[in-house]
Amino acid sequence: MRRFSSCNNCGKLMLLIGLLIAVPLAVLPFYPADCKYALSFIIPSFGSIILGAAVCCFGRRDDHGLERNLSTQHSSLIVLFAWAWGIFIGAVPFVLSGQLTMVQALFEAVSGWTTTGLSAMDVSQTPTIFLFHRSFMQFCGGLGFVMMMVMLVQGKQSMNLYNAEGHPDKLMPNLKKTAQTIFLMYNGLLVVGTLAYRIAGMSLFDGICHAMCALSTGGFSTKLNSIGAYESLPIELITILLMLIGTTNFAVLLLMTKRKWRQVLHVSEMRFMFLLLLISIPLTALSLSSGLHIGIGEGIRRASFDLVSALSTTGYSTMSYAAWPPFAIGVLILMMLIGGGIGSTAGGLKLTRVYLMLRLAGQNIRKRFSPSRSVETPYYIKAQGKTFIDQTLVADTTGFVVCYFLIFIAGTLLITLTAGCSLTAAMFEFASSLGTVGLSIGITSPATASATLIVEMCGMLLGRLEIFIVLIGVYSGVAAIRQRQRQGKNHF
Repeated sequence: MRRFSSCNNCGKLMLLIGLLIAVPLAVLPFYPADCKYALSFIIPSFGSIILGAAVCCFGRRDDHGLERNLSTQHSSLIVLFAWAWGIFIGAVPFVLSGQLTMVQALFEAVSGWTTTGLSAMDVSQTPTIFLFHRSFMQFCGGLGFVMMMVMLVQGKQSMNLYNAEGHPDKLMPNLKKTAQTIFLMYNGLLVVGTLAYRIAGMSLFDGICHAMCALSTGGFSTKLNSIGAYESLPIELITILLMLIGTTNFAVLLLMTKRKWRQVLHVSEMRFMFLLLLISIPLTALSLSSGLHIGIGEGIRRASFDLVSALSTTGYSTMSYAAWPPFAIGVLILMMLIGGGIGSTAGGLKLTRVYLMLRLAGQNIRKRFSPSRSVETPYYIKAQGKTFIDQTLVADTTGFVVCYFLIFIAGTLLITLTAGCSLTAAMFEFASSLGTVGLSIGITSPATASATLIVEMCGMLLGRLEIFIVLIGVYSGVAAIRQRQRQGKNHF
């Protein structure tokens, strides 16, 4: 059996990215006016494929038939390389066609692959092929590059790469079958979502793009005013359903397809998500009704859509937030920070981590009022069953939450400096970036300064790759460079 090196894995990922960048060319027969942009996609696609093939050949020669096990550090470095390469190649069509500057193009690609949805483009002036390109990046970014690679070919190191990209669950005994199962669910839901949008009155193209972005909790829209441009309750309800599906753990979705509803209702993450929405929607609706002078029914409609969009980290909107009351804005920020389900396409802290932190806080308080000899073994319910909350889980969760808030504070302060906005506006915008949400209070636009876009890009990458993957990958890269330098000095 052939053993693939790190170099070989990088080559396979470059091949995959090259193929993905060519997919938007499929819309040209339906929109022949966009044929003038074909080379903008062909050049980066073929370039990535050729370079990927060369790297694969080099990797095979470098293996010499030896078995290599990828460490966490090497896996993180490969994943980080794949995302960096995907972002660069995804940005090239925007630059070659003259649609965006280099910084804006990188921002659009980062926002696409990380399923964020913040945009530096005026979509009312954007050619159709680029609208599809943005949506397709989000659809693929929701699965991740490693997930798609595993579907096609599986090497011995695939499990390490799969875990390093932030996929915590194996749904099937075999990793390749797990990836294929998720792929089939994902694409089946895309077909259903597109048909539902079409029935509700969307064009086929808009339906495909919005279904891709809703399921990936991305939020790119073909309309300047997002879902609000349609002014349709059925379209809003379909979008809410697709956003909830997108933010649901793939393991839970598998239980749903098997009609194991009792198990689904017992999953702690699902219960916590619906409890949050049950509490926050009425409170936000009352705030909107009072602050915007609208009826309570309209307030519930607006609050339901936008809070699901924020909690699921999708980023679709139905109205501007400029006039929203401070309380409603505060709830939106809180929902964006919490985020969606672990093992889903969503971002944020994740529901399970927040639930665990609240459970631990509650347990700590109860201990102070309980007899000293009482012993409690806390647990929570996952799709796979009961899971005990041990010290390793506590340490991992606490460490992640602390790092997340430190980055949130730093990013917020940097946004106030680079954008010259209020603290509340900066908190909103960076919570949206770090949580890969895509809602904007008005800071992010085609006129946004490059420095602000760079800060938001850093937030999006850290949020999508869950912080530690980026830190470990950067550390491994720096360590590898230093080791090479030391070897070079010793050689001379």
